[in-house]
Amino acid sequence: MDAESLSDTPLPSLLQGRFSGPAEFAEMIRMAFATAAAQGWREIILSDSSFEDWPLGERVVAQSLNDWSKSGRKLTMLARSYDEVLRRHARFVTWRRTWAHIVECRGNTSISADDLPSALWSPSWVFQRLDLERCAGVAGPEAARRVVLKERLDECLRRSSPAFPATTLGI
Repeated sequence: MDAESLSDTPLPSLLQGRFSGPAEFAEMIRMAFATAAAQGWREIILSDSSFEDWPLGERVVAQSLNDWSKSGRKLTMLARSYDEVLRRHARFVTWRRTWAHIVECRGNTSISADDLPSALWSPSWVFQRLDLERCAGVAGPEAARRVVLKERLDECLRRSSPAFPATTLGI
């Protein structure tokens, strides 16, 4: 099988269809990072207004990210603000510092929360929260879903600038 047909193969461990509620949302993120590590996803894009309700600080997520982190991998994050990441996700902040060479963080405070998707994109599978209040959305490996989300994220990334530095230099 070539890489294109592999990316269209459904991933049995990942949700396909609708999700609802904070617990299901958090578990889906844990499974996505575990699958990314197991399958060697080369690129991941995370997008959210603040990432405050993502389980980024959990030990299991940090371990999955460590397992995923290899040469040739790239994680891009896009947020309005990273204040909640710094406040709530200490393990992730430490991991980001260690792996700064494969992590690009972008920010845009002028974009509205409605215009910034709460989503995870990979070449194989994506999810997007469509209702932030109820923590509900859709997920799946369908090519059309991946393309539409990637185009929207690319537009948001074009309007962003570097943010959330791995280290802070003092004077």
